Parts: sequence; C-alpha cells; structure tokens
Amino acid sequence: GGVPAAGVALVGIPAGIWALGFTAAGISAGSIAAKMMSVAAIANNGGVAAGSTVAVLQSVGATGLSIGTKIGLTSALGPLGALAGAKLS
Repeated sequence: GGVPAAGVALVGIPAGIWALGFTAAGISAGSIAAKMMSVAAIANNGGVAAGSTVAVLQSVGATGLSIGTKIGLTSALGPLGALAGAKLS
C-alpha cells in the first residue's frame, strides 16, 4: 500500500508538472504554464517573483523533486498507504 502510493507521488507529481508545460528546457509555449507565467508577470510588473508558484513549479519541472521533498512524500505517504491497505484487507 505505502510503497505504490509513494511511487505514484514521486513519479506522478513531476510528470503532471511537466504536462502543464514546466519542462527542463523551460516553459513550453502555448501551455498552461505559459499562461500562468503571463498572469504572474502582469501581476508583478513584468517579472515572476522568486518563490512564487510559477517559479517553484518551473524549478520542479527543470530539476525534479528535491531529495528532501522525496523523503517527505515517502515518509508521509508510506504509512497512509499501509493504513489504506490494512482497511481494505
């Protein structure tokens, strides 16, 4: 239970972020990410603020999840998956 949930999160979250248009090569033209970046830039007088949602998603899209995030997700989702598996048994 816990291992599959953690695996889905560790693979699924970056894949979902990539599908939005946040990629290693930058934000894909015409994507949802491009629209988000445009809105953020308009709201911030032409720039995207460091630490904003767009900046964080682009960072994850470019480099993947940090080791700390991976450990946190695995730690949080492992017991939850085990509990769900126990309830279903």
